[in-house]
Amino acid sequence: MKKRCIVTGGAGFIGSALVRQLLNETDATVLVVDKLTYAGVPESLKEVGLVPETLASTNPRLAFLKADICDAEAMDQAFAAFRPDTIFHLAAESHVDRSIDGPGEFIRTNITGTTTLLQAALSYWRTLDEDARRAFRFQHISTDEVYGTLGATGYFTEKTPYSPHSPYSASKAASDHLVRAWHDTYGLPTLITNCSNNYGPYHFPEKLIPLVILNALDGKPLPVYGKGANVRDWLYVEDHARALILVNEKGVPGETYNVGGHNERTNLEVVQTVCKVLDELRPRPEGPYADLITHVADRPGHDLRYAIDPTKLMTQLGWKPRENFETGIRRTVAWYLGNDWWWRPIRANRYAGQRLGKGK
Repeated sequence: MKKRCIVTGGAGFIGSALVRQLLNETDATVLVVDKLTYAGVPESLKEVGLVPETLASTNPRLAFLKADICDAEAMDQAFAAFRPDTIFHLAAESHVDRSIDGPGEFIRTNITGTTTLLQAALSYWRTLDEDARRAFRFQHISTDEVYGTLGATGYFTEKTPYSPHSPYSASKAASDHLVRAWHDTYGLPTLITNCSNNYGPYHFPEKLIPLVILNALDGKPLPVYGKGANVRDWLYVEDHARALILVNEKGVPGETYNVGGHNERTNLEVVQTVCKVLDELRPRPEGPYADLITHVADRPGHDLRYAIDPTKLMTQLGWKPRENFETGIRRTVAWYLGNDWWWRPIRANRYAGQRLGKGK
């Protein structure tokens, strides 16, 4: 891949993983566009040449623009100056609990921001010659939460009807529909991916797995919502990034591809697995980390089960995850144990592990 890629939300968890993959494993040149809200962490791009203090880059293939995707003028200028071949759109408010506490910002960023970006992309695309227009891609990265909830059996496919239940998933569902509309109405070459729950290095510690790891290291309670019976399909973030690049290279414009790891676990099983790995890698003098597990009041409207069927991606494009849940969790725990330079300032200054999403 020798493309010129704009990655919105490139300082976030999945976005930064994608940027690292693009720079380390392809010949792409990347412009990161990120507003740097609370979950935007420029330090996540330090290893590929970004200087977090100034947002300058020592890597000639990486540039950073601090900007809001809702700012139409800034987006038009970014397109005109960088002249991209591909947009990877990951900028989004993404935490369900925060959407329960304050849905307005999710509507603004995920819906209005996506519309603004689509319009900027369309205006730019219309200026290109025929070959460049044919090669251009607008790739929208979304979530399996748009599909709603499953019972004890079955899987989400690309044909599953949308049935979002949280302000977050509703806003992402709306953005998916907008991307399809810009393809169907204006001919913009779009791609959509819907992924299962991601985990791995550089994950902002409000999410379950990093929260459990860091609370455990601090000897704090490990919160499990309700009985811990809710099931998620876990996907290692680097496997997801590889899938995004593959879809960009081989996917058919107008199509949707589900990305999942076939790693279903209950939330309680996830927490217990993290505890077992920590027991092995950094034993706790007071006893097993599982002693810290604490059941708390459930999240309002908590979907019971998500599970992705990635058959289309695997059979049509040849994707296959490299990590299973056990290997991925071990790599993730080991990364947090060895990289407190990244997470300690976040815990001290941005998010200390407090409960979110009570809906009050």
